[in-house]
Amino acid sequence: ADAFGADVHALYVVETGEDPSGLADEEYATLHEASEQRGREATIRIAEDVEEAGLEAARAVREGVPYETILEYVDEHDIDIVVMGTHGRTGADRVRMGSTTERVPMRADVPVLSVPRSDDPAVDGSYERIVVPTDGSDAAERAAGTALDVAERYGADVRVVYVVDPTAYDLGDAPRSIVGLLKEGGNTAVEEVATMAREQGLDVTTTIRRGVPAEELLSYASMVDADLLAMGTRGRSVGSGRLLGSTTARIVRRSSLPVLSVN
Repeated sequence: ADAFGADVHALYVVETGEDPSGLADEEYATLHEASEQRGREATIRIAEDVEEAGLEAARAVREGVPYETILEYVDEHDIDIVVMGTHGRTGADRVRMGSTTERVPMRADVPVLSVPRSDDPAVDGSYERIVVPTDGSDAAERAAGTALDVAERYGADVRVVYVVDPTAYDLGDAPRSIVGLLKEGGNTAVEEVATMAREQGLDVTTTIRRGVPAEELLSYASMVDADLLAMGTRGRSVGSGRLLGSTTARIVRRSSLPVLSVN
């Protein structure tokens, strides 16, 4: 927000639904009131931090299904980007993100920045190296455009990467000529993004990797000491699923660095 001179809205959603079993009305009301109080305190803290930074702040506590309420708020207030924390779970639980944190990036019409819990957060919140995965789709190009705008604002280097995933095309034992065609397509995809980056005066590097996309992208981001992963959520379809979309969801669940998801 500071980099772009943006206003900040702090939103807390008190989740509503079926009353917890075994609770009397009075007990449920007490729990509800405590949740509202936590929401007021949390949004006040954020608003105070925002105002100390010299930015405009707004805050709200609402009731409803969290992801639906967040998306409604985004529409009502013309929000440009949503910033959400992830739980940073490990082990078996890491694949079971809270439904809110998983659903909002996949359904929002605006970019969503998912920020994992960290014991050593960046002091200044700046970005020096941004990894931009692409699969050559329109969604990937839109995500790249957003990522490059962020990179330009921060003066960050851009690393564009394409992952050849033979298993997604049932090509685990494919001849080299077929894999070569996939790599050729990857070269075209990364060069398109690289050209966009150069036109904005950014330093850019391209690379082609082979393997399971989520694993390869996380490995690559770690190797280059990236500060941000920026990718689309509606990429090319493979069978009945979305290659880029499913990869983005897996990365948001597992990443130790912020992920910018763009629909």
